Amino acid sequence: MTQFVAVGVILFWICFLGRLWISHHIISGPRLSIIIIITIFFFFYHSAVSGKLVEGVVKKELSVCVCPLKVNEQCLAACVCACVCVLIHSSSMLPPVKKDRIITQLPKCFSPNAALHIKDAFHPQVKAVCQVKKTDTVSFNIAKVIVVGDVAVGKTCLISRFCKGAFEKNYKATIGVDFEMERFEVLGVPFSLQLWDTAGQERFKCIASTYYRGAQAIIVVFDLSSVSSLAHARQWLEDAMKENDPSSVLLFLVGTKKDLSSPDQLAQVEQEAMRLSEEIKAEYWAVSAKSGDGVRDFFFRVASLTFEANVLSELEKSGSRHVGDIIRITDSTENDHKPSKRKPNCC
Repeated sequence: MTQFVAVGVILFWICFLGRLWISHHIISGPRLSIIIIITIFFFFYHSAVSGKLVEGVVKKELSVCVCPLKVNEQCLAACVCACVCVLIHSSSMLPPVKKDRIITQLPKCFSPNAALHIKDAFHPQVKAVCQVKKTDTVSFNIAKVIVVGDVAVGKTCLISRFCKGAFEKNYKATIGVDFEMERFEVLGVPFSLQLWDTAGQERFKCIASTYYRGAQAIIVVFDLSSVSSLAHARQWLEDAMKENDPSSVLLFLVGTKKDLSSPDQLAQVEQEAMRLSEEIKAEYWAVSAKSGDGVRDFFFRVASLTFEANVLSELEKSGSRHVGDIIRITDSTENDHKPSKRKPNCC
């Protein structure tokens, strides 16, 4: 009996971790610890009752110390089933979205001269779909966003400022790729952004490029105090677009370290940045991860536009399906999403 229990625990562990990975959820520390503890306990017990440890000692102690009743394989099997049910139930439940991540109106662009569009509200069809109150059809929608740019331009600090509300003073270069998941509620519908923070060092470029495919938004980051990083932005975009369809990706050109630039220097660099954003059909933003200036508004804008593009793409694909069936779990790494108003990029 214990052999079946041990094998069952191993299979459950593998399937559970695989399910979390496939569904793009981050495995929390407590949940992973519970799984490991359960696995170790039953391996220990299986070894004890099969004679690999001192025969009868562990089993006898368990029956005396753990429970006044006699502990046998059937009791332990029942405990395993209970733990499995609890873990499966908890894995399907996520905490509510934070109040400061709720979006009810379309956020404004940074500059009307360098925006994807200057509409004041979400598309009417998107509003109509989100007003459908069907709990069995409205579920999580996920968008993949990759962040690229030169080394030390502030990509990690930008993401950290928004996701963790903190600014890391001690610089640590990203090795390969880092990952953050940020959850929103847009027009009453749960929505998540996968933020892929790629390394800017040349030696990690091949590793990072493998994660470019399937992006719904590309954020090209440059340093407002470094003209050379802006000059390299086009090359970063070209590398990212090799793995994606230009007509299905939203582009953002973001200047960081706004607090380090003088007004004259900032005006000069922004003029060049807006010219570039117009050429590559990207939306321009200037932010400061250190002070937090513009960071929240920028990511809210990214979340809103990618959400709108997702819903419009699903409407286009659905044809005559009911609007209540449009919003569903979408694997952005496999499907191509077409926004409502995009032109092919120059690269």
